Amino acid sequence: MPEAIVIGGGPAGSTAGALLAEKGRDVLILEKEKFPRYHIGESLMPYCYFTLDRLGVIDKLMASACPRKYCVQFVRENGSLSQPFYFFQHMDHPASTTWQVVRSEFDEMLLENAKTKGAKVMEQTRAKSLIKDGSGRVIGVEAQDDKGKIHRIEAPITLDCTGRDAFSCTREKWRTKDPKLNKVAIWTYFRGAKRDPGADEGATTVAYIPEKGWFWYIPLQDNIVSVGIVAVKEYLYQESRDPVEIFAREIKKNAWIEDHLSQGEQFGQYWATGEFSYRSEYCATDGLVLVGDAFSFLDPVFSSGVYLALRSGELAAETINQIFKDDGKFTAENFVDYGKDFRNAVETMRKIVYAFYDEKFSFGKLIRKDMNLREPLTDCLIGNIDDKDFSNLFTAMSEFADLPDPVNYGDVLRTA
Repeated sequence: MPEAIVIGGGPAGSTAGALLAEKGRDVLILEKEKFPRYHIGESLMPYCYFTLDRLGVIDKLMASACPRKYCVQFVRENGSLSQPFYFFQHMDHPASTTWQVVRSEFDEMLLENAKTKGAKVMEQTRAKSLIKDGSGRVIGVEAQDDKGKIHRIEAPITLDCTGRDAFSCTREKWRTKDPKLNKVAIWTYFRGAKRDPGADEGATTVAYIPEKGWFWYIPLQDNIVSVGIVAVKEYLYQESRDPVEIFAREIKKNAWIEDHLSQGEQFGQYWATGEFSYRSEYCATDGLVLVGDAFSFLDPVFSSGVYLALRSGELAAETINQIFKDDGKFTAENFVDYGKDFRNAVETMRKIVYAFYDEKFSFGKLIRKDMNLREPLTDCLIGNIDDKDFSNLFTAMSEFADLPDPVNYGDVLRTA
């Protein structure tokens, strides 16, 4: 019997699995697919560096062909650029350079790293249900492999790292959508599209279109660019639901995007997802903890998904390793601090996301009001949000945008 079951081999699961196995724990990772597999979410925040360094994979990224990302830039509909947020102007550390990654390769690297550290992995094995005892405590997982065989696997602690599948919070009916972030995303890939010169070549670009919609433009290796549109459903689907027609229409609404894609060629399929923002009422119950997107997903605009997955995987592993050292009793109560830390990180980013979508808000207005706000704002954009007081920033932002009220979620569910 393993000591820990990790459901999901993405960044959250691979991080938690690697850090538990590194401490000598018997870890089993269940992954429904066969790696490498496709995934979106290709732009890393700078503060991903610290968890990746702890995992021991920085040298592999340094040696990779992944484009270096030195900044985030914003583009108005007329094609004019804002002053880019250069990370190296904010922090003198190797983390000021981050990467644009191909997720199939990045995620496989993390999963292989977990294996190297001693975690066992069962790929093409899908979790079907949580196993509970008479008190409601989670004691394991029932899973089905690619041959159809059912495996009943028990362990003292189960980590739900299933990403946006949100395995536990969906089945337990803990899932709540965010009514103000009910966006739709459509994306595809271009080969040979234009790249900006110098330090901006690998920049993540957010390009505005009407009604607070936006394009992402992420340069990847092999002369490929990931391009997506995010907006409310009523806007994107106002004339057609055909992604080819939608892209052709919206490209013309931002001069920078039109110029950069004019020399590129679209290839492969178009992808779409909708109403992707949600949170779980609980972060843990006896014998179970939710990690990464399995707990909450915000919005792709600031590329916070991979950072929150990595960081929460690290926090979950630290908490679990400490519980093993203490008394080995995985009661919900032991995850109270984990839940608070995770929720605080999500809520910090949620305020920034809400402001971004507010018609009255712009980063330029905010910084012109007080240049000192550029530093805490950049902290948010790079992921430097642990144990930081952003009250002055959010007070100033509230003059330009309707920020979300505090939401009570992410507590623990006590079954005993």
